[in-house]
Amino acid sequence: MDPADLADVIASVREFVRNEVVPLEERIEERDEIPADLVRQCKSMGLYGFTIPEQYGGLGLDVTEEVQLVFELGYTTPALRSLFGTNNGIAGHVLLEGATEEQKKAWLPWLASGEVTASFGLTEADAGSDPATLTTTARRDGSDWVINGAKRYITNSPVADVIMVFARTNPDAPGSRGISAFLVPADAAGLSVGPKDSKMGQRGAWTADVHLDDVRVPADAVVGGEAGIDNGFRIAAKCLAHGRVHIAAMCVGMANRLVDESVAFARTRQAGGKPIARFQLVQGLIADSMTDYRAGRAMVLETARDYDAGRDKIAGPAAVKYFCSEMVGRVADRAVQVHGGAGYMAGVAVERFYRDARLFRIYEGTSQIQQVIIARSALGDAARAD
Repeated sequence: MDPADLADVIASVREFVRNEVVPLEERIEERDEIPADLVRQCKSMGLYGFTIPEQYGGLGLDVTEEVQLVFELGYTTPALRSLFGTNNGIAGHVLLEGATEEQKKAWLPWLASGEVTASFGLTEADAGSDPATLTTTARRDGSDWVINGAKRYITNSPVADVIMVFARTNPDAPGSRGISAFLVPADAAGLSVGPKDSKMGQRGAWTADVHLDDVRVPADAVVGGEAGIDNGFRIAAKCLAHGRVHIAAMCVGMANRLVDESVAFARTRQAGGKPIARFQLVQGLIADSMTDYRAGRAMVLETARDYDAGRDKIAGPAAVKYFCSEMVGRVADRAVQVHGGAGYMAGVAVERFYRDARLFRIYEGTSQIQQVIIARSALGDAARAD
């Protein structure tokens, strides 16, 4: 995108987030729902398709441009980004990374406009970070595939129109092999979505279980067609790598907000007749958080540039997601500490963000999975079992 156009997009999103969304954060928290007017504005601004190429109706941002936009989205409740995060991220990228051209033309324009919401159906009760234990199956029946299994914690599934379902198509293949991705309409016979999950944080971002009981889909539902059969894990890994950079940028945006909340509180809260900003121990907390925030922001931008250049699409995304998700947890903890007792009270922004931030260390691969990826990239075969 032209730099001037990108600057305009970022400025408009910043204004929208800070003037329209931030004032409604408590309402979103209480009602566990994004107001319909905000959803409409997100669609009109192109936020459902900012990573989708222009030829399919999106804004076509590369990763370096994307993370600058996500910095702004991270400044408010993560439920906002979750509205369209799957379209731009792990679900939409299933199509971008593995679909046939016919599948891209059929689905991506609908995702970009927000007329269709997509979900990413990989996680199961006993298969999250390790797909080797995935038990959802797809078997051929004539020219169709019949899918059976269950998925857990699937973001946006209560409102999804299509779910990218990962299923084992070759039961004899070891580990992560023999898995394929399927485009499954949410209204397919035999597909049902459970009640919305009740979570620690991120209210307004909906997740639920998805059940598939003899769900029949045609052959062209396999992502990538015949070439995509048994290629699902490769597609998922690419989607997750991109998603890790995206989530890291979200963490940076949230850290920015938490620093701003801490600074504002320290300037105005009085103790002993003077603002607590004068106390050096409080200054130390804020200095550490500002340093964490700046380090995370710089790391995200560098990782995004390397990703776009094709220099590093594995270890770099793992490292930045690991650092930034842990970083924002530290910043949130310090923000509560700066606020003292007020920071522990419901209705105070830092208390809510403290709970919201905890999930970032889990999804798109836990911190421990990122450690394994980073270490194996550095150590090579010496770190792998025989």
